[in-house]
Amino acid sequence: MSTTETHHALWVAYGASGVVGTIRKSDEGYTVTMAGADAAAGTYPTMEIAKGALHSHMTPGSDWPQFREH
Repeated sequence: MSTTETHHALWVAYGASGVVGTIRKSDEGYTVTMAGADAAAGTYPTMEIAKGALHSHMTPGSDWPQFREH
């Protein structure tokens, strides 16, 4: 008998002024939560789509954030 281990990971997005949000990997996909938000902005099928979604929730004209896995 074998068991399956699910890898859950967290990436923190850093902008010019500090932490702007997080992306959390789960069985459902990649969930984006903006810093200071009470609820997630959404769950996406790939990391690249989640990164784009997080960036789209930032202030217009913001540079692309730096993502660091924790």
